[in-house]
Amino acid sequence: MNQESKLSFRNTGRIAGLLYLVVVITGIYSLGYVPSLLIVWNHPDITFSNIVNHEFLFRLGIVSGLICYTFFLFLPLVLYKLLKPVHKTYAIYMVVLAIVSVPISFINMQNKFAVLSIINSGGEEKDLVMFYLNQYDYGNLIVQIFWGLWLFPLGYLIFKSAIIPRFLGILLILGCVSYLINFFGNALFSNYADLGISSFVRLPATLGEIGTCLWLLIMGAKNNIIAAD
Repeated sequence: MNQESKLSFRNTGRIAGLLYLVVVITGIYSLGYVPSLLIVWNHPDITFSNIVNHEFLFRLGIVSGLICYTFFLFLPLVLYKLLKPVHKTYAIYMVVLAIVSVPISFINMQNKFAVLSIINSGGEEKDLVMFYLNQYDYGNLIVQIFWGLWLFPLGYLIFKSAIIPRFLGILLILGCVSYLINFFGNALFSNYADLGISSFVRLPATLGEIGTCLWLLIMGAKNNIIAAD
C-alpha cells in the first residue's frame, strides 16, 4: 500500500469515527438524557407536566434521535469500506444488521410525535401520553436486537483485522451478547427493569462502541489488515 493509499485508508477510519461520534452523542442525548429528565414511568401526571413545560427539550430529543438514526445509516457503509478486505461476508452481515434497524427506529419515532399531537391539541389525556411513550419504549426494545446483532460481525472483523486494538473487538462481541440479554430480560420478565442491572449488562457494548469511536476519530485505522481465513 503506497503512502497515498495509506493516508486515504486512515482518513476513511477517521470519517467512520466522526460518524460514530455523532451517533453516540445524539443517541445518549435522545435515548438517555432527555427521558431521564422528563419521563417518570410510574407517575403519568408528573411526566405529562414535564413534557408540557419542557416541550422544546422533548422536541430536541426527537430531532436528536432522527439525526442519530440518519448517521447510523451511513456508519456501517463506511465501516464496510474499511473492513471488507478482512472478510466480505461478515462485512455484509454487519451492514445488513445495522441498516435494518434504521426504518424500525424511524417508524417508532411516530409514537413521540403522537405525544406532541396530544399535548398541542390541548388535551389532558395523561394515560394516552404514557401509552405512546410505552409504545416507543417497546419499539426501542425490539430494535435493540439489531443494535446488538450488528456488533458481533463488527467485533469479529475488528479482532481479525488488527486495524483497531483487538480488545475493542472483544468488547463489541460481548456487547452483542449484552444487548440480547437485556432484550430477553425485558421481554420475559416484567420486573427486569426494576433490578437495575441493565446498564451494567450493557457496559461491554458502551465501552466497546465509545472506545472504537474515539480510536477511529483520533488515530484513524491502521493499515496492516490481516485477512481472515
